[in-house]
Amino acid sequence: MKTYTGDRTIDGVVVEVNGQDLPSHTDVKRFTNADYEWGYEGLAATQLAFALLYDHSGDASLAIRLARPFMREVTANFGNEWEMTSADMDSAITRLETVGAG
Repeated sequence: MKTYTGDRTIDGVVVEVNGQDLPSHTDVKRFTNADYEWGYEGLAATQLAFALLYDHSGDASLAIRLARPFMREVTANFGNEWEMTSADMDSAITRLETVGAG
């Protein structure tokens, strides 16, 4: 099981998966040139949503399709520090696909 974490530090934002930096996967899909961000609806929060979805699923088409809905429902609502597990990711994906967000 993977654990994703995010934190705002004095040096900037830190996003990790199992204690390692989460790749942005901009080589697959780029929403912005900015670093990750969260807590609002925007392109940097969408890039984070995409990176989480792609890292979790390994499915680029799913990650691209759900990036914006996931951003609106999940990453836009993160606080300064957050954590998601693989089970949390699965639940969010199922919920978004059930309501037809994708």
